[in-house]
Amino acid sequence: MSFSYRWVIVAAGALMSCVAIGTMFSLAIFLEPMAIDTNWSRAGISSAMTLNFLVMGLGGFAWGAISDRFGARIVVMTGAVLLGLALVLASRAGSLLSFQITYGVLVGLAASAFFAPMIALTTGWFDTNRSLAVSLVSAGMGVAPMTISPFARWLISAYDWRTAMFDIGITAWVLLLPAVLLVRQPPKPVMADTGSAPVAEGAGLTVGQALRSPQFIVLGLTFFACCAAHSGPIFQMVSYAMLCGVAPMAAVSIYSVEGLAGLGGRLFYGVLADRLGVKPVLIAGLAIQAIVIAAYLSISRLEQFYMLAVIFGATYGGVMPLYAVLAREYFGQRILGTVFGAATMLSSLGMALGPLAGGMVFDAYANYHWLFIGSALVGLGAVGIAIAFPPLPRRELQAA
Repeated sequence: MSFSYRWVIVAAGALMSCVAIGTMFSLAIFLEPMAIDTNWSRAGISSAMTLNFLVMGLGGFAWGAISDRFGARIVVMTGAVLLGLALVLASRAGSLLSFQITYGVLVGLAASAFFAPMIALTTGWFDTNRSLAVSLVSAGMGVAPMTISPFARWLISAYDWRTAMFDIGITAWVLLLPAVLLVRQPPKPVMADTGSAPVAEGAGLTVGQALRSPQFIVLGLTFFACCAAHSGPIFQMVSYAMLCGVAPMAAVSIYSVEGLAGLGGRLFYGVLADRLGVKPVLIAGLAIQAIVIAAYLSISRLEQFYMLAVIFGATYGGVMPLYAVLAREYFGQRILGTVFGAATMLSSLGMALGPLAGGMVFDAYANYHWLFIGSALVGLGAVGIAIAFPPLPRRELQAA
């Protein structure tokens, strides 16, 4: 198989992450028309997103372990079938509970079948430009708000929310099932007779040993703290901008600027990590993230929000793919799906924590100041934890 096929894997992974995350986050577009049509509470409909995050965390760990054992193709095939089915069933939900189960549980379970397995698979295809390749797969998430969400809005305007959700489910099948057929396991590496190269420190560990290792503890805690730091500001940014006097439509555009900046950030940080090393780039990115979160306390004008949105979006978008590269370097390819899936589970818990904390802070103080202060402190904590990453040792490779 041609070595250039690895870029086909990257393209397939980017498409899968775009469709999976885009369909899940399109719930925000469906919220108002669903509430008006069904008289279901907005809190009840929104709780499906909380279920998405929780189920994604558990699902990412399970799917990662399955992909290590049986390969990524069977996992993403199952996820593709389940994602379309879940959306079709959710479009026909007759009660809030049935919607929460089909959309909150099944969509979350399906969406989690793509990220960890495809990221792990991509790292196996690349010995060089690995950080860039993983960043490109992750970039599909950044494209999602600019593709799936507008498509959902157009369908709702043209028809109704049930027809729109049904059509998105069919579209998911049309896009994902052919992409699944492109998924291939990476070729076995060819080792030179002699030489020196970095070898994964935990390459010989069992899954249990890896998950109890100091390397994984540092990786998981950093990933958790990173997501807990930025998730609250991301989800509450539009409300915060409006509270500062920014017009509603302009406030929404701030979120769009963050998403667009995230695309560039993934490429920039990926290239930088390939040249300078993953650990120093990750630590620098986490430090910038914490500083920018704190800076939101001192702004109020739209142009200031745009300026920080570019830096914030590029930074949190850029550092997220680097955790997979670190996991690959520390634990090797053999159990990477399981290890990274477990780390993703911790990150999902962090993502679920931020929006809840932001809502509680606003209910208590009628402003978001303590949210940004707390998030900045958690972000600095992520920097401190990341510094504890041990250096990757170099070992001599001998011919078999």
